[in-house]
Amino acid sequence: MKHNQSETPWKSEQWYTSPWNFAEEVRSEMSFSKNIQFHDVTLRDGEQQAGLIFNKDQKIALAEKLAELGIHRIEAGMPAVSKQDEAAIKEIVKRNLGPEIFTFARCMKEDVKYSVDCGVKRIVMEVPTSGHLLKYAYKWDFQKAIDQSVEATIFARDNGLYVSFFTIDGTRADISDYMHVVKSVAKDGHMDELTIVDTFGGLNPHAVPFLIKKVKEEIKKPLGIHVHDDYGMGSAITVMALASGADIAHTSISACGERAGNSSYEDVALALLTLYGVDTGLKYEKIYPLAEYFREMSGLRIRQNRGIVGEDIAKIESGIVAAWYKNVEGIAPLELSPYLYTLTGHPDAKVVIGKMSGLPTVDIFLDKLGLKAGDDQQKMEIVLKIKEKAFQKMGLLTLGEFEEIARKVLGA
Repeated sequence: MKHNQSETPWKSEQWYTSPWNFAEEVRSEMSFSKNIQFHDVTLRDGEQQAGLIFNKDQKIALAEKLAELGIHRIEAGMPAVSKQDEAAIKEIVKRNLGPEIFTFARCMKEDVKYSVDCGVKRIVMEVPTSGHLLKYAYKWDFQKAIDQSVEATIFARDNGLYVSFFTIDGTRADISDYMHVVKSVAKDGHMDELTIVDTFGGLNPHAVPFLIKKVKEEIKKPLGIHVHDDYGMGSAITVMALASGADIAHTSISACGERAGNSSYEDVALALLTLYGVDTGLKYEKIYPLAEYFREMSGLRIRQNRGIVGEDIAKIESGIVAAWYKNVEGIAPLELSPYLYTLTGHPDAKVVIGKMSGLPTVDIFLDKLGLKAGDDQQKMEIVLKIKEKAFQKMGLLTLGEFEEIARKVLGA
């Protein structure tokens, strides 16, 4: 669903962010593509997270959920990895779910054959592009990487495949070496698009515009960005790349992936919508349900207060914020958060009972139970007993535990 942009794009019925995001001095530095696409890598790079395994049925189910969400492209797997992966890719292709389906391959003819046999029309083809990775990890020289890429990408093109050329460790390469590989493959081999790959998450956000500009000066193709989250900035780097003119964001569900994971599509999509006024057309209300489904399926543990997809982000324990909640409930809910949790399908804000609770929390829960305190002294006694119980439990109290405390204090 596309969200209409108003004269105040930082403030709508569903979000309230900073007006400085849309200051002319800020916006003048941006050049968003008119056709940003999400390229989901959960079924391939996501599964490279240590210990994370999806069977065929799970891969198909995730592909269906991603399609329902409106993800534009799905990297369905690497058929050379296993027969199970190959079978899952074939079934995903057969179901014609809507998103463009890609396989992932090394720049090798044999890998291309596997992809052709799966029935896909699109392929991501990887090759290392930093001199040190070639030397130490692959024991190759640059010419071998170029020759192999040229041969394999032409073979893919001749077999009717759209080729996304994926440059491993490109962000740690010398820029002249990197451009030499890319330009050689563009000239003598084949690429329909280029993906800049920050394999080790070592690019800082301020370097992104420079890199995108350098590449776009030479390569007049759609440009993708694939970033790992080793410094916790994967999504920020991805957003910066899109603001600098990249067309395709490689992301995963809840940042799963190799080592620290990939850029999170949830972070990128919601940031684009509410902080930049760029609506990519996803069904945003399906974001949290998909994150929940993914956690249950995979057993993946994420921080409970992780932005957007954390299960506890809408819980209010602090007494002062509980007071805000009392005052703004039903009137101005965006005084409590930068966007309404319902925008992403997350349960709405609610007050909980714990060590940080104060008098407003007591008022809220006494009212819920139909109880009345004689004066503030009784309420404060309840607060103190809540804190004592929270220390004993080392956690939040249930409504039943609150009621037991309240009735003892009130003599009810």
